[in-house]
Amino acid sequence: MAIDKIWVVAEATDAGLTTITLELLTAARSLASTVEAVAWGPNTSSNAAQLGEYGVSTVHDVGDLGTALPGAPVAAAIAAAIAAGQAPDAILIPTSYDGRDIAGRLSARADLPVLTNITGLVGGDSLTTQHPVFGGAQIVSARFTGQGPGIYVIRAKSFAPEPSGGAPAAVSSLAVPDLGATNGAAVVARHVEERTGPKLDEAPVVVSGGRGLGEQANYAMIEELAKLLNGAPGASRAIVDAGWVPYANQVGQTGKTVKPNVYLACGISGATQHMVGMKGSKNIIAVNKDADAPIFTIADLGIVGDVHKVLPALIEALKSR
Repeated sequence: MAIDKIWVVAEATDAGLTTITLELLTAARSLASTVEAVAWGPNTSSNAAQLGEYGVSTVHDVGDLGTALPGAPVAAAIAAAIAAGQAPDAILIPTSYDGRDIAGRLSARADLPVLTNITGLVGGDSLTTQHPVFGGAQIVSARFTGQGPGIYVIRAKSFAPEPSGGAPAAVSSLAVPDLGATNGAAVVARHVEERTGPKLDEAPVVVSGGRGLGEQANYAMIEELAKLLNGAPGASRAIVDAGWVPYANQVGQTGKTVKPNVYLACGISGATQHMVGMKGSKNIIAVNKDADAPIFTIADLGIVGDVHKVLPALIEALKSR
């Protein structure tokens, strides 16, 4: 039997739906005849038009959660809907902090299987998932064989968001059952990342630095070059772990996945874990004094040279334009 209905867990901020939510909605639309969303917060109805634009017919609104973390109430609401006979054929969830929390709790509550780290979906009688292994060197396919909707946790940048043009989604309430002690955690403060340019995972140009910069002070070159290119500064895990830059700047398997038009890797040798997070970039430029650095195996343009000489010259050239 072909896939009829997919639910997408839709995350939103004050600015609207998150980019990864739009990616999942686009993927769901190509796989099922009906796409519905599960959302929460005080402004779900204000996102109905954008949801409809990406193919959603109905958004199931869990409501304003106040200071509660979404994991417990959202998972419980979905599990209760499934138990009441409203089960979709599949549930797509973003790989985010809240998404992973919802997926784990939903799996336990509804006794449903989970597949994670998904970068591709193939339709048919059932969904076949694609997962990168060995640092992306191989792709493994998997699918569920049991009954009940499977839970699919999908990585960012796996699909390109494309609106389809549709009427605003209908809003339907999704009740949250009694949660007992499982909803005890509360958000007491929020800290917004400070930045002056585009977001790292949405920037058209990313300039990343690694251990080859030598010392923390030299990361200023990465930030200056990124600003001149109207891009975002990134970093390898090595200098994040060293405390040179915050975790928010990390690109890689345990950081952010980016797919900019241009990715400039400066003093980055190209550990497998780093390349997983940026190898999908349209154009990769690498600067490294080691001609045998692994990063050159995926670079479209490689510059064998000292970043302390190459970057200042590039910055000066850009300033003089």
